[in-house]
Amino acid sequence: MGWRCAGVRWGKDGAVLRWEGGRESALGVGRALGFRAVGERRCVGARGHACARRAVVAAGVTNPRCGECARLERAHSVAADTAVDDPRTYRVYLAWFGPGMVKVGITAEERGSARLLEQGAVVFSWLGRGPLMAARRTEEVVRAALGVPDRIPYAAKRAARAGLPPAPERAAEVAAVHRRARGRREWADTLQPLEFEAVDHAEVFGLQGLAPADAVVRELVDGGVVAGTLAAVAGPDLHLETVGGSMVVCDTRVAVGWELAGADARSALTVPVESTGGQDRQEGLF
Repeated sequence: MGWRCAGVRWGKDGAVLRWEGGRESALGVGRALGFRAVGERRCVGARGHACARRAVVAAGVTNPRCGECARLERAHSVAADTAVDDPRTYRVYLAWFGPGMVKVGITAEERGSARLLEQGAVVFSWLGRGPLMAARRTEEVVRAALGVPDRIPYAAKRAARAGLPPAPERAAEVAAVHRRARGRREWADTLQPLEFEAVDHAEVFGLQGLAPADAVVRELVDGGVVAGTLAAVAGPDLHLETVGGSMVVCDTRVAVGWELAGADARSALTVPVESTGGQDRQEGLF
């Protein structure tokens, strides 16, 4: 009998793997980890409520909800611009994921840096703070005027984590974008500008000396095993050194909704993976 996975949560003490019902397991770098998927992947519900149908969800998708619950969740989403009357204070941030990869985004001020940890941002700085719609306008100004995207693909984030440039170089790239953004005065009347201050998560994630990933877990399957030693945890990604010496990334978003039972951390992987070169590999090669 296993526990149903609810994904990774980042807090002041680092990352934990959450389970349906409120239990948590620490995800410290260097920890041996092994689990086996059981049964079928089930919808996790929406807005804190369980899915009425306990619907089966496709194994390879990162959204762990059925169509009905996904619509309900998105109906009150800041990301979807459907929560325009949110009275909370928001912050605009600039986040760095690797050379040439800076994005702009917003997060509720009360959440602190949790959103940046969840995304796997290696470095970030706040740009401004204020009401939701002012933050949204600022995000759009930075995106449109400076060509700074509001999304970075996870494949690009993963590829950049090995062999990062030194911390001063990382901070300097964010600082340059921050200066350019502060130069766009059209948003300063509605949002309080914030001075540049780089926050670096490389040590928190365990990225120093991280080896390049050889493959990424594409999906879980009934009976499939994921196992290894945690080399790094960044955003939702677990970087695992397998028993064969390969570095494999498990995106825990594809594990959410699965019941997981314990497995020997020295076991071989028996789930479908995709090499970082884009080639699918069969089960059991790691």
